[in-house]
Amino acid sequence: MSEQQAKAGHRARPTSENFTAFIASGWAPRSTQLPDLSEPARWASPRREALSAAFPGERLVLPAGGYKVRSNDTDYVFRPHSAFAHLTGLGSDREPDAVLVLEPLPEGGHEPVLYFLPLAPRDSEEFFADSRVGEFWVGARPTLESMAAELGMRTEPVENLRDALAKDAGLVSLRVVRDADTQVSAMVEEVRSQSGLVQSAQEQEAALEADAELARRLSTMRMVKDDWEAQQMREACAATADAFGAVVADLPEAVRRGRGERWVEGVFGLHARHSGNGVGYDSICAAGDHANTLHWIKNTGDLRPGDLILIDAGVEIDSLFTADVTRTLPVDGTFTDVQRRVYDAVYAAQCAGIEACRPGNTFKDVHAAAIRVIAQHLFDWGLLPDGVSVEETLAEEGQWHRRWMVHGTSHHLGIDVHDCQLALREDYMEGTLAPGMVLTVEPGLYFKADDELVPPELRGIGVRIEDDILITADGCENLSAALPRASADVEAWMADIWRR
Repeated sequence: MSEQQAKAGHRARPTSENFTAFIASGWAPRSTQLPDLSEPARWASPRREALSAAFPGERLVLPAGGYKVRSNDTDYVFRPHSAFAHLTGLGSDREPDAVLVLEPLPEGGHEPVLYFLPLAPRDSEEFFADSRVGEFWVGARPTLESMAAELGMRTEPVENLRDALAKDAGLVSLRVVRDADTQVSAMVEEVRSQSGLVQSAQEQEAALEADAELARRLSTMRMVKDDWEAQQMREACAATADAFGAVVADLPEAVRRGRGERWVEGVFGLHARHSGNGVGYDSICAAGDHANTLHWIKNTGDLRPGDLILIDAGVEIDSLFTADVTRTLPVDGTFTDVQRRVYDAVYAAQCAGIEACRPGNTFKDVHAAAIRVIAQHLFDWGLLPDGVSVEETLAEEGQWHRRWMVHGTSHHLGIDVHDCQLALREDYMEGTLAPGMVLTVEPGLYFKADDELVPPELRGIGVRIEDDILITADGCENLSAALPRASADVEAWMADIWRR
């Protein structure tokens, strides 16, 4: 019995055989037409082959994960684990509790098998009475046959999973994505123990490291996007640009209504949900001094003419690829002189960072290029401590500039907003940029309202500009270039909003 079913047990009603027969009767026949192999699944196949080559002869277990409780017997909207989505092609809210197993073959390579909960017959208790998975409650699920056709792999009922993991368990090593589903991880550990694979503390430690190595490999292999993934990123950025446009058009209403940060969040979320799966992360809609709180997601403030609003948001499309874009906008459409001075400094830093997005450069080169511009402006404005040069603040033992830009300039982006996070430092921070990588470039300057080390006119101004950059063979492509960046272009974009 599921946790949700147990909580709802006091609401359960007894059913007679006659009632069950009545519920099962009078339905039109189900369609037996099978779907074609899906486009995402076609691209997922070579990814599985690459993973197979890295772990020959081992059984690899990749759960989708299950529902997570939001409150009592209600769940959050399901999102499959990123590694599962990447290797199956199943996105959006597809197949909670499913598990992809790469089964080693005697002749080499692996056979992919998807274990999941298939469509239940209409004469089953589940069809009518199960509020967690029942068709009456959450809709029809695929059959074993339709899922096999869609994904191009063998499918099995999830109830067969434990026996499959235990088969030849003493002879076949097991690796599992541990953070995806605690119940599946516990099942793997039990199989390892009962088969004699893991007995001692040393063997347990080795098993945990083997699982961690699998997770690292899955994370690292997402660094370089294939052509389909690159197109998904373009589509996510296009949808995000449309959502930003809708926000800008509705800024007067956000001002008029009060609590305008929430209005901005809602407008963006409406368009994200309509054009894709939803937002890729909680939107930051930070007006005035709130922009100086880097992860301001409370979004409770008002919008006032004369203030800036920093909007950091992205649309996650149905394939689960997400954009991550930031624009800092004058609420009334025109920068003040001091706002423009800060904005133009950040823009110059971002241009330098984007220029460094070239194959052969390192990931760190992007930050180094952008932060040098930030440091130079802080020096020119007299904000660095007396006697501290640009070179001294950029040195590892310096870093005074970080008071006003605490974060890094970039991160990898893709099926997760902070993608590839489990990759080794040598592959990520120390890694070399290659065609197919997608990363953000997002410098900022943040002058808190109570910062007495900056002139009064700068206090309360926070600016960040962020775009999503695809590394190409001879440079880069700004995937979010449809949204204006330069201060004059931003003002031209917003010019007619307050004249309507």
